[in-house]
Amino acid sequence: MSNENRRQIEALIEKYEKTVYKLAYSCLRSRQDADDIYQEVFLRYFRRQPEFTSEEHEKAWFIRTTINCCKNFCVSSWFRRTAPLEEGALGEEAVYVPEEQSELFAAVMALPAKYRTVIHLFYYEGYSVREIAELTGEKVTTVTTRLNRARTKLRDALTEAEPVCARLQGTIAGKNQISQENRRSMHEYKRI
Repeated sequence: MSNENRRQIEALIEKYEKTVYKLAYSCLRSRQDADDIYQEVFLRYFRRQPEFTSEEHEKAWFIRTTINCCKNFCVSSWFRRTAPLEEGALGEEAVYVPEEQSELFAAVMALPAKYRTVIHLFYYEGYSVREIAELTGEKVTTVTTRLNRARTKLRDALTEAEPVCARLQGTIAGKNQISQENRRSMHEYKRI
């Protein structure tokens, strides 16, 4: 392998590593499983060497492949027959430590996978509802419904944690408004 090929590979991995890893972690809620998906996605890329028409097409391929790998992983017999290890059970230090151990991050991770995926793609990756529908193979109305239900679940989870006064202020200011602290947490999640 030439040095130029090696640099191209390293540049590609560096370009999409966070997107692939965060999406896999968001879907599977396990660092070890996210590591496996991360490796599988890049192996598929290097084995197939797909041609892309644009940078957006390339990014969409990585996201679609990550989603497919996560789905395949979740229906595998190995996954159904195993129990997850507690973090740090092997005495190893975690490779990925989310900086935003906040209420928002915990609330997002508590959502079912179908809601976590649309929240991640919409808010963290910046895709429109139509683009998410294309990436996930779902109907636009299905994505819209999942996004609205996820927002409702997040709002309910976050308002339960806020004090009564803040709840009243949030109701007066508008139901769809997120508290300043949660906005900061959302911004921190994007930085990972």
